[in-house]
Amino acid sequence: MEWRDEGILLTVRRHGESSAIIEVLTHGHGRHAGVVRGGGSRRMAPILQPGARLALDWQARLEDHIGTFRVDPKPSNMALILSDRAALAALGSISALVTASLPEREAHPQLYATTLELVESLAVAQDWPCLYAAWELALLAELGFGLDFSRCAATGGTEDLVWVSPRSGCAVSREGGAPWADKLLPLPEFLRSGWDAAIPVSGADLAAAFRLTGHFLEARLGPSLARERVPAARGRAVDVILRRHGHSDPLAEAAEP
Repeated sequence: MEWRDEGILLTVRRHGESSAIIEVLTHGHGRHAGVVRGGGSRRMAPILQPGARLALDWQARLEDHIGTFRVDPKPSNMALILSDRAALAALGSISALVTASLPEREAHPQLYATTLELVESLAVAQDWPCLYAAWELALLAELGFGLDFSRCAATGGTEDLVWVSPRSGCAVSREGGAPWADKLLPLPEFLRSGWDAAIPVSGADLAAAFRLTGHFLEARLGPSLARERVPAARGRAVDVILRRHGHSDPLAEAAEP
């Protein structure tokens, strides 16, 4: 059995004296693991960095074997990510969420494309934190936990959608949600209808976005995970990002006594 693909490196761990077992998110073969001969060497260390883009050749005697990878690096902005604390934390969160939530060897080409766009934007695009928040929504949708921002759950209208029901995940208009405003989650405009990269998104809007995605990651994705909780790397990433924008993690604040 063999195939060729491209992927984003998620995790690396030593295997034996000189090899490594890597896990990658690939375009056509999903989350996939394999052994890299010599992957534990100093020569391979700069190549096998989580977040790196790789050209992959996988081989195994049988399809269900772990198999071996031959890897070649593709152009990436890893040097910039490694020097940016917030971008590096976001990369750790992406890797942890994908590793914890996606089934092995199940292709998710659209999520792969969205993840690749985000990873290539880290530490480069000014609006990458917005892309990261939108990526968390995309991950929820890919796993069957998508939210509906198309119309108001209370009135059916499509205008002035400013909240989200924490139970249904559906948008609620200002008028329709007024009686329950203190129980609804704010819906930042940039999550509902996209954003113009030339117009900065405020720290308050970012905080609201991460409060929204964090709630549904915990409430919908968390119970389906092995430890029934979202990886801690996600909270660390959000905290670093928001502190850079003059805010703190709203979920972390809510958990404080």
